[in-house]
Formats: sequence, structure tokens, C-alpha cells
Amino acid sequence: MTSRLAHSSPSNLREDARAASRNAARRALGSSSALHWLGAACLVLACEREAADTRPERTVQEFVERMQRVHGNPASARAAYDLLWSEAKQNFAERAKRASALSGRSVAPEEMLVPSRFSLRFAPKHYAAQIQGEWAVVTVTGEAPDTQREQVKCVREDGGWRVVLEVPPVPPIQRRDDAGL
Repeated sequence: MTSRLAHSSPSNLREDARAASRNAARRALGSSSALHWLGAACLVLACEREAADTRPERTVQEFVERMQRVHGNPASARAAYDLLWSEAKQNFAERAKRASALSGRSVAPEEMLVPSRFSLRFAPKHYAAQIQGEWAVVTVTGEAPDTQREQVKCVREDGGWRVVLEVPPVPPIQRRDDAGL
């Protein structure tokens, strides 16, 4: 019985060795690639930022950060709007409906968030929450906690915390008896 190696030329041996090497590399790469991606996925999940609505203090902090990015950016406005409680969203939806009727263009509810009306008196340094059932009060303090202190209400809705933004009620639409004639 003769072996294949005895009948192979040196060039065939080199080609066989290269093919075996490529196959081994592919097998190793396939298993290490899968491990690599699994490890990367675990790392991303471990390093992923905490969801914005898991704790009331985190929700307020995220709302403040998002409001600072609004200035004419619809995506940022929507992100801030998403952290509001349902009553504020309903109020803004009604205001947007009226603004749309007046302007002749569609106005989104998040466009009712006016960044210039939301200005910080101090730079927040610490957020602490007191939770009572479905409600929470988040105390926000700055560099001088005695003078730089603000309290923000939150409520748990739809499985997450939302900022209770007090918005004046929308007045009823007034109609003239003579229909404006």
C-alpha cells in the first residue's frame, strides 16, 4: 500500500498544506468569531446605560438632559416628550391640534415643549427620590444644596416613571353667538 504523499509532487503537497491550513483557519475563525460576538454582546449589555424610566431620579436627570438638547431638533423634542406623564401629553396634543388649525401646517405635540421656557437656575449635581407607591418626589440639588434645590414630581405609568410637568389647562374654545358676523 502506497501513501498519497509518495505520489504527490512538491507543488501538490504545498497546495494540500495550504488548503488544510485555510480549512483549519476557517473552523477556528468560525468558533472564535461566535465567541467574540457573544462576548461583545455581553459587554454591550453590561455597559449599556440604565433605561431612562427605571427610577424616578434617573427619569428626571434624563428629562433635564434631553430638554437641554431640544432647541429646534424634533428628535430631541420627541425624546423629552416621551418622558412626560400622560396628562401633560394630552394637554400638549390639544395645543398642537389648535396650533395646526391656526397655522395651516401639522404641528406635533412635542413641538409644544418650549426650551426657552425651561431654563435651569443651577447645574444639577445630585438627584434623590422619595417614593410613595406610584408617586415620587425627586429632589434635585446643585453645588450649594442649601440654596440650589428643586423638587420634581414623578408618577409611574405604563411600567416606567414619568415627569409630572404641570401645564396650565387649555381654555375651552369660545364661540360667538353671532358666529362672528
